[in-house]
Amino acid sequence: MNGQRVTVIDYGMGNIWSVTSALKYLNCEVVVSSDPLAIQKAESLILPGVGSFRKAIKALREMNLEAAILESALVRKVKFLGICLGMQLMGFDSTEDGITTGLNLIPSKVDKFSPAEIAERKVPHIGFNQVNIDSSGNLFKGISGNQDFYFVHSYRMLPPDSQGIVSTCNYGIDFLAAYESQNLFATQFHPEKSQSNGLKLLDNFLKA
Repeated sequence: MNGQRVTVIDYGMGNIWSVTSALKYLNCEVVVSSDPLAIQKAESLILPGVGSFRKAIKALREMNLEAAILESALVRKVKFLGICLGMQLMGFDSTEDGITTGLNLIPSKVDKFSPAEIAERKVPHIGFNQVNIDSSGNLFKGISGNQDFYFVHSYRMLPPDSQGIVSTCNYGIDFLAAYESQNLFATQFHPEKSQSNGLKLLDNFLKA
């Protein structure tokens, strides 16, 4: 073990197997939990996610996980990483299936890619795309230049006007690909599916 104990939040909509497999490859002790008390006491947290924003935030609230997440992220200041839908849930709100408020950990809204933004490109945005990296933070340490990471999503966040270290991807428009602010980390792409670059990023998160 590398000494890291990571709790992956299970609310029924995460890509749990891929994330836990990547963490175990990095020799982490992985705990998968839907228990609010376990999340309140976690040393570090990962919030994965695939699917609908509205259904996901509803699940977090019905399972009493929202308050536990905010306690750990904002009060205890544990390391927290949101992946794909997990990152979007960290936003202020989303227009998916109507306006729904999020965890408000990232000062940005979630909207669907519009035809005006993407022109002839297809939605969902699927595949490896180059990320314009801000290397001043922890997530991309040791990852040289702008590198490709794996995306699959129809909704996006725009880079916030203030606060945080921001990396972007262009899909007709520059959207938020990764975010870092103190103990809060997020990626729109899937590091667990992004080969060696993704594993390096996860390792950087663990060491932050």
